[in-house]
Amino acid sequence: MQMGQNIWPLERDVLFRPDRLKYVRKLIQQQGCVFCAATKKVAFETLCVYKTKHSMIVLNKFPYNSGHLLVIPLRHCGDLLQLSQEEHYDLHDTLRLAMSALNEVYEPGGMNMGMNIGATGGAGIPDHMHYHVIPRWGGDLNFFPLIAETKVVVESLEQTYQRLSGYFSTTSKS
Repeated sequence: MQMGQNIWPLERDVLFRPDRLKYVRKLIQQQGCVFCAATKKVAFETLCVYKTKHSMIVLNKFPYNSGHLLVIPLRHCGDLLQLSQEEHYDLHDTLRLAMSALNEVYEPGGMNMGMNIGATGGAGIPDHMHYHVIPRWGGDLNFFPLIAETKVVVESLEQTYQRLSGYFSTTSKS
């Protein structure tokens, strides 16, 4: 490849996911915030594996990969800019802890981390901000979702909860 050569294709394949819109609409119609409900207690029923004074770590009910975590402020808040400084620091310390847990428990080759802000930004739950932390391994994307419209996740939520709750049970709270 020569310097200045365009590496981006002129055309790209697009993966259409009409089922995602159905999922988002269903969540919006539900009464109450699923994340606020998860703040009640650290337990498998809430998928919450860890809680601090201002934030929590929750398993994603619809994971992209095993170990897919959500790091969420306890206060119902739709935007990072609305957090107090104390909440902000606590949330980001908890985010680092989630990454450490995934590194130790799952030993991934890498991670994806990010958030979608607002409904237009793609947030499925737009009024309660949250980070996604997704462990990744070489070859973890396969053809199955394309031909069978199904994502293969190699462990159940119960197994993920057990693996990670063991790590967090030995971790002191902020």
